[in-house]
Amino acid sequence: MKKDKYRDFCHLANNEVEGAGYRIRTRGTGGTLILAPHGGGIEPGTSELAEAIAADDHSLYIFEGLKASGNEDLHITSSNFDEPACQRMITRAERIVTVHGEERADAVVFIGGLDEGGVDEMITALASAGFVVKAPDKEHLKGQAPKNVCNSGRSGAGVQLEIMEGLRSTFFRALTPRSERQHTTSAFLRFVAAVREALS
Repeated sequence: MKKDKYRDFCHLANNEVEGAGYRIRTRGTGGTLILAPHGGGIEPGTSELAEAIAADDHSLYIFEGLKASGNEDLHITSSNFDEPACQRMITRAERIVTVHGEERADAVVFIGGLDEGGVDEMITALASAGFVVKAPDKEHLKGQAPKNVCNSGRSGAGVQLEIMEGLRSTFFRALTPRSERQHTTSAFLRFVAAVREALS
């Protein structure tokens, strides 16, 4: 795992320009929060997935990289992700599902987090929809840290989706450039429907 350039949001905000290098999008409050802390060009496809999963009935938070290149510099690990608007939203959320992108080429989704019941429901729904679901094979993918944003809601336990690049690439006409992610596939719709089923 590559070391983050910025240790926390304050460090990032002192060196990057909001609206040019990154932007923050939020919608709703409380209830279930769908959260993509590495959206836009940081982990391509996670913004689009989070927005579709949230739809009109769940809260949404997205931190997006907007740079032409070098968006990986904007990655802040989930246990250090302390952007103020995100902090306000997670303290009101009953449960949190975070959407991440993992860099490997396999068509696999890892499911982690401290919400054991929620994890089991997510595994069942996604596997039933035909997706390859595996337990995280690296410590930083497990979503077990209490400070991880997925575990920072009122329940103290959330669900973390780590979707490999090989799977995300099947969800869009292409992962890059960003304009290609406007064109989603049937696999995208099936994945979103399965996640929403697990949340119902």
